[in-house]
Order: sequence, then C-alpha cells, then structure tokens
Amino acid sequence: MKRIKLTILMALLLVTNLQAQVASQFVKTDGSRFVLEGKPYYYIGTNYWYGAILGSTGEAGNQERLLQELDFMKQNGITNLRILAGAQGPNDQPFRVSPALEMAPGKYNDTLLAGLDFMLAEMGKRDMKAVLYFNNSWEWSGGYGQYLNWNGYGDIPYALANNNDWAGFMRYVSQFLNCEPCKSQFANHVKFMLNRTNQFTNKKYTEDPAIMSWQIANEPRAFSKENIPAYEQWISSTAALIKSLDKNHMVSTGSEGSHGTEGSLEDYKRIHADPNIDYVTMHIWPKNWSWLDANNIGGTIDKAIANTKDYMDKHMAVARDLKKPIVMEEFGLPRDQHSYNLKDKTTFRDKYYSYVFDRVLQSARTGGELAGCNFWAFSGTARPNPAHEFWANGDDLMGDPPQEEQGLNSVFDQDSTIPIIKKYADAIQKETKKGKAKK
Repeated sequence: MKRIKLTILMALLLVTNLQAQVASQFVKTDGSRFVLEGKPYYYIGTNYWYGAILGSTGEAGNQERLLQELDFMKQNGITNLRILAGAQGPNDQPFRVSPALEMAPGKYNDTLLAGLDFMLAEMGKRDMKAVLYFNNSWEWSGGYGQYLNWNGYGDIPYALANNNDWAGFMRYVSQFLNCEPCKSQFANHVKFMLNRTNQFTNKKYTEDPAIMSWQIANEPRAFSKENIPAYEQWISSTAALIKSLDKNHMVSTGSEGSHGTEGSLEDYKRIHADPNIDYVTMHIWPKNWSWLDANNIGGTIDKAIANTKDYMDKHMAVARDLKKPIVMEEFGLPRDQHSYNLKDKTTFRDKYYSYVFDRVLQSARTGGELAGCNFWAFSGTARPNPAHEFWANGDDLMGDPPQEEQGLNSVFDQDSTIPIIKKYADAIQKETKKGKAKK
C-alpha cells in the first residue's frame, strides 16, 4: 500500500512539474515586471503589423521574405513583434490594408488565417514573442469604421479623401462605442480567434507560448470626453471576455496613454487598474504631436526628447502606482530630411531611438517597470516604390500603413539604426540573463 501511495505521489509531482514547466514558457507579470522561465523579461521589439499577410500563400504573401526577416530580427535582438490579428474588409477601400482577414462579419479569409498560423509557428521556433491586436480605432485596417459601415452608419469619411478632415473622421468612428451590434460583432471576432488551433503546430492559440499578449486594439480611443464611460466599459468587458477564454496569456489595451483618454491621465490610470488588464501601454509620436518640426528635425530633436521624457515619466509613474509593467509599444521618427528613401540618413532617429532604448536598459538593470519597447516600424527588405508615395497593390508591404507615405517611419535592413538596436538589445539580454534583477 505504501508503495502504491508513493507511486501516486511521484506521478502527481511529475504532473505538477510538467505543468510548471509549461506555465513558465508564457510571459507573466510579477508585480511591475514581466517574467519568463523564472527570469525577468525585458526586450526591444518592433511593430510588424503585416507579418501574417507575408506568412500566407495568397495575395501579398511572401513566406521566403518572412523567414529571412524573422532570422534577421532575431540576429539583431528584435524578439518581440506587435502584429495585426485581423484587418476588416472589403479589399476595395482606399488607405486600407489589403487583403483583409475578415471580409464580412464572421466570414474569414482562410489563406490569411493560415498565414498567421505559419508566422506564429516560425516565431515559436526562434523563441520570439507576439503581441496580437484585434481592432483599430484608425482607418487603415477597417476597425471601428468598418464595423460601423457594416451596421448601417454610412460610408467611412476617410480623412485623406476629405481635405485631411480628421475631426470628421473621429466624429464618425466615435459612434463605435455606443453601437451594440458593432461591439457584438467585434466580440465574436475575439471569440473566433481565441478558439483557433494552429494548423502547423496543432496548438490552440490559447496554449501557444509564442503569443505574449492579446491586445484589444491599436490605439483605442474614446474620441470625446462624453464617450469615456462607454469606452471604459468596452475595454473592461473585452478584457474580461479574453480572460474568460484564455487563462495562459496576458491582456493589454494598446492605448497611447493619456492621448487615448482625451488628455486625462486620471481616466487612463483608472481604466488600466482593471484586474483583467495585465500591463500598461504608451505610444509617442513626436511629429504628429507637434514636438518635432518636419522642416527642422535636427533643430527640434532635443525638444522632442525632452517632451518624450516627460510623457514617459508620467505614464511610468502610473504603472508604478498600479504595480504593473509598462511598455512603450509605438514610437517613430522620419529620416533626417523627411524623405522616403534609403539615401536619406537617420541621424536624428538614431539619437531618439537610443534615448528610448537606454531607458529600457536602465529599467532592466534596476528591475524597473519599463519592461520593453516596440519601435514603429520594421520594414526589413521592403523598398518604397519611387513611382508613388502611397501604397498600391503589388508594392512591398512595409511598416508604414497604406494611409501613410511608404518609408515615412520605416526601419530598413540597411539603416544605421540596426546596429544601435542590436547594441541595446544585447545589453538588455545580458541583464536579464543575470536572473533576478535588483530591486
């Protein structure tokens, strides 16, 4: 009898150890830090929104390029990729991602789903982590606007087609937060993706450690102070939905920070205090926010860095108060002369990136709350088409979405930025390998 009990006990211990080993493969939070396999997890990553499209065998697919670029990123320390998990169709809209994943509510492009499967499988082989976002408040992947269009709110008023009327576009998409059928269709998209099994690995998405986090949207916004309560409720309910379906992965919002809550740091803090939101995010766009003069980048770069410091400090303080990690998951800068080709240098971008990377490095050294960053954006071996500035069918996909000049904020494989990325990524990894960071 004692031998049987001992055998049972040993079997239980073996199962427990196996479960612990599996659990350690997922990135988790430990207070204000990420941990992976028992060690702090700090990183330099990038935005690679089009990765799943490259991974497909259909229109715009290029698996050879994808594999080449994944290897290149891994070799240069870029190990965390923020990827779009679902552009909404149709494919005949201007300034929009094409091909789209969801052509109509609940109707999917199976070839693109296979592309996402392929990408996640290849990332897993390289010990890379993915942040997958479901929605978008901006026009370039459908998102808010497409859900509204599907539900009878009329044509999407694209700002670039209406004399840069961004106010009109934002008024239109602000309706999403009070459109119950829109939010229901989005929830169905979340459920569909979380119930998927990868055809290459036979792993359910919810059991795949190559995924670091599910993200509600790219830069979700309230778009008015009046919409803050509806926005908060939608974020909270979506985070709860994801957690109810997936016990392994973290949930993040994709928020820019106070820019996503009409300038209110207090609202941003309260929304991210939700227990189903595991970590905090912030984005910074110096040119778009008038911190950087496009006609005098060299003369205004120090101002941009000073404003960046202030914005980061305020949002990192929120993360400290919430005892959650924070990620600087979008930041970008044009080339020196604001042109869109590789002949233009990236002196000032390199200076700006170095500032952000150094802050992540210092955080890794001290066990701080700034857990990582994802620059915008990696364009790898792609090259802008000299015949036109905006994306057209047949052009290389790159980090600049179709509504922006191609090459505007892209980091290419030949840029002087790459060695800087590697230098800081190597230094950050050296710190994490030491084990438990200092407090």
